[in-house]
Amino acid sequence: MTVHALYQELIVEHGKRPHHKGTLPAPSHAATIDNPLCGDVVTMQLAMEGERITDVAHTGHGCTLSIAASSVLADRLIGLTLVEARALIAAFETMIATEPDAPDRADELGPLAAFAGVRAFRSRRACATLAARAVSRALTR
Repeated sequence: MTVHALYQELIVEHGKRPHHKGTLPAPSHAATIDNPLCGDVVTMQLAMEGERITDVAHTGHGCTLSIAASSVLADRLIGLTLVEARALIAAFETMIATEPDAPDRADELGPLAAFAGVRAFRSRRACATLAARAVSRALTR
């Protein structure tokens, strides 16, 4: 696999122009995660109505992978229930941790499947999952 495959068009676009960047006025859930190996830091904030995520925002700094993953994940989480959000994050983390030739689970992950190329680059897996780990931590508080 080439490095080009890692930075698919969707990832590059979200890295340059991330969706939901900023803060929420009154988040119900929030967590910050950092990757001390590369210096990436991501804060994910969620607003809930009952069991459903109604809005998501993210801040931080880091590489294109961590910024793009925060953006795509934020897009994907809005409208999900807590149970659905936890299942999505688990599926995403499982996809990133599996062997490079494993199926990308596009039907389940939607645009998050664009990160399947990260599997071939062990050192970049933490960058791609930083936002997912922040959301998981936020949902356990």
